Amino acid sequence: MSASGRALDGIKVLEVGSWIAGPAAATIMSDFGAEVIKVEPPGAGDPYRQMPRLPGMPLSEHNYSWLLDSRNKKSLALDVTKPEGRDVLLRLAAQTDVFLTNFPPALLARLRLAWEDLSAVNPRLIYALLTAYGEVGEEATKPGFDVNAWWARSGLMDLVRPAGAQPTSSMPGMGDHPTAVALFGAIALGLYQRERTGRGAKVSTSLMANGAWANSVLIQALLCGATFVERPPREQALNALVNLYQCRDGRWFVLTLLTEEKDWERFARSIDRMKMRSRQRAPNADDPKDDWESNAREPVNTYGVGLTGEIVAGRVDMDLSYRLSDGEALTRTKTGPSSIATSAEDYPLVVNDYQVLDAAVQYRLTGGAALRFEYRFEKYDQADFALELAPFIGFLDPASAGTTWVGVTRPDFRAHVLSVVMTVGF
Repeated sequence: MSASGRALDGIKVLEVGSWIAGPAAATIMSDFGAEVIKVEPPGAGDPYRQMPRLPGMPLSEHNYSWLLDSRNKKSLALDVTKPEGRDVLLRLAAQTDVFLTNFPPALLARLRLAWEDLSAVNPRLIYALLTAYGEVGEEATKPGFDVNAWWARSGLMDLVRPAGAQPTSSMPGMGDHPTAVALFGAIALGLYQRERTGRGAKVSTSLMANGAWANSVLIQALLCGATFVERPPREQALNALVNLYQCRDGRWFVLTLLTEEKDWERFARSIDRMKMRSRQRAPNADDPKDDWESNAREPVNTYGVGLTGEIVAGRVDMDLSYRLSDGEALTRTKTGPSSIATSAEDYPLVVNDYQVLDAAVQYRLTGGAALRFEYRFEKYDQADFALELAPFIGFLDPASAGTTWVGVTRPDFRAHVLSVVMTVGF
């Protein structure tokens, strides 16, 4: 608070509304010094008082939502549907600076509380109206909450989800509160105009208009005839440094480094993983299959997993299969008449710039073969940073004779070296 007081000291606001989007604008005004009288119907009052009791809301002994949006306000129980209640409201309106409501226009007309009615009583009045879908068009008379008008109708509900994912609901007040800020701005402009002209004004906004503004970049793209692409899932992020990652403790964090090539080394330095600072790209990033061999000769991964095996008897064929973040699946076969070995290049983290989502090995043992093998993490001196970037490597499961499958599991990346020695015979 400055020495001269708050910006809206001396301004009187008469709030006739319910729930959040309209009344929250009056709440902001009260924070800046305005005197707000909230008119509620006798009895239960504003239904927003019951918000914490709705299913799924956080449980508390405090009415937290009411404390948030009705702070600083005075409350008046008044039945404006009756002549005596309306007369009281008109006397208050004659002495107020701002009349704020989110009643539907048809109800305001029926109660004779529209702009034309109140401006006749107080020509200097700023009349602020909040609607769900605006004041013109076939939906002007429809009521609505932010989950309908702001979240769903604006396209946000559909566009924030990755391709194939189900839509989800918005959080309580998620669209109401930013819409209230817009209405607050409109009221401030109305007061400024009154200061210059001496005349009152009607100002308004809607939930759908503010939802459209929140989604305006893509709406403008549509109006310009842009071609839209599906939003990929996080496993297929177009930039590894603009993505969500899950930590070992189960919590998530988001990276936002827009220029991947420029920021990669700076990112590696900031997390103290300088061995990751060189991030090569293969020449053909559009088709991992075409460039598999060159990638194998000059692997782009810094870390990998190796396997060393000794065939005790018989013959072993090993199939290495990978699933990449662009949807491709790659398979390589190695045959070992007497011994078999793989290296970090056989288990890359990146193949031609596409992340390896998982890797698996299938062994075909014939001729009474017995295989003794050992898994070792190679080049994993910084393995604890691997997070979800590392392939899923499992261990031999001798569940069936003739063919064995390496189950998919996640190793403990905290260990710098992990060795597992097993002998399997048929």
